[in-house]
Amino acid sequence: ITGSTDGIGKAYAEELAKRGVNIILISRNKEKLEAVSRSISETYKVETDFIVADFSKGREPYPAIKEALKDREIGILVNNAGMFYPYPDYFTNLSEDMLWDMINTNIASANMMMHIVLPGMVEKKKGAIVNVSSASCCQPTPMLTIYGASKTYLDYFSRALHYEYASKGIFVQSLTPFVIARKMVACNSAALEGSFFFPSAEEYASHAISTLGLSTRTTGYWKHAIKFTLGERLPEWIWAWFAMYFCRIVRKGALTCEVK
Repeated sequence: ITGSTDGIGKAYAEELAKRGVNIILISRNKEKLEAVSRSISETYKVETDFIVADFSKGREPYPAIKEALKDREIGILVNNAGMFYPYPDYFTNLSEDMLWDMINTNIASANMMMHIVLPGMVEKKKGAIVNVSSASCCQPTPMLTIYGASKTYLDYFSRALHYEYASKGIFVQSLTPFVIARKMVACNSAALEGSFFFPSAEEYASHAISTLGLSTRTTGYWKHAIKFTLGERLPEWIWAWFAMYFCRIVRKGALTCEVK
């Protein structure tokens, strides 16, 4: 499980551990990895291990990951590593570093992790891959252009790859959640508090994991499915107008906080 020390990644790891699955955690913070690994192992009595990797570093982390996984039988891969904007912003305001980091983390990491583990799954004729996309893939979302585009790539890639490898016993799922209560959306304080449409990561993961093996493309949560269905049916210009309106408000609030 990549991006496994917070949010959906950590909660998904715990849900798998509840079912007796041994866990390998991958993230960039060694201290957090050690703490989460120890907690899961002690709580659920499963074997855990971790690999320290910073996916924003391009090709750099993958030789070490490949070596660490070389003799492991990987049954389920969860590509959850992701990078979000500090707050919605115009494309030209984003730094080159942020552009590369987001592409490397949101797109390249899933591609490379699948390239590492898929041969073993194909050889054993069984396996499952969960790619955590985003509901932002259902319509073009201005002021979150790079994030939305990266998650749309992941959604398309997952769906196509499932058709490519289903006959070989591999199940590939595109998970497209809306906002949940997690650190990634700290620019929106309302989302952190949790509400009817903003479940905790733990609540979300408990629903999402039940769809594995059943649905190749899902929000993972019935309340999010309602919003996704409505979002897909909106005329694109209406979705874009509301996105611009909302993102400008969030951006203004974030900039005001920075000034203070």
